[in-house]
Amino acid sequence: MPYGLDEDGGFDIRLCVEEAVRNAIVHGNHSDRKRSVKVDCRVENGATIIEVKDEGAGFDYNNVPDPTKESNILKNSGRGVYLIKKLMDKVEFNKAGNRIKMVKGLKRR
Repeated sequence: MPYGLDEDGGFDIRLCVEEAVRNAIVHGNHSDRKRSVKVDCRVENGATIIEVKDEGAGFDYNNVPDPTKESNILKNSGRGVYLIKKLMDKVEFNKAGNRIKMVKGLKRR
């Protein structure tokens, strides 16, 4: 059965993929052109699944500062993981913290 994606859902996915890839390049691979970022996208069981993996050491995804706290609100960065968690239906990291899996459900037409 075909699935559709409304404009808002498409925007959410695009923004989250951009944030995850940017984080992988800048924070994961430290902008090292010799390291790669792998992006895997698929539709499975009525959902879009995107995985982004870098070659870095990873990070502690359970200890990301809350960008909505007053001490962080004026910072120029630090909102990517927060936005991804807010806009996607499901977000998982591997144990090392160098792979993110994002899931967004699709609406049936």
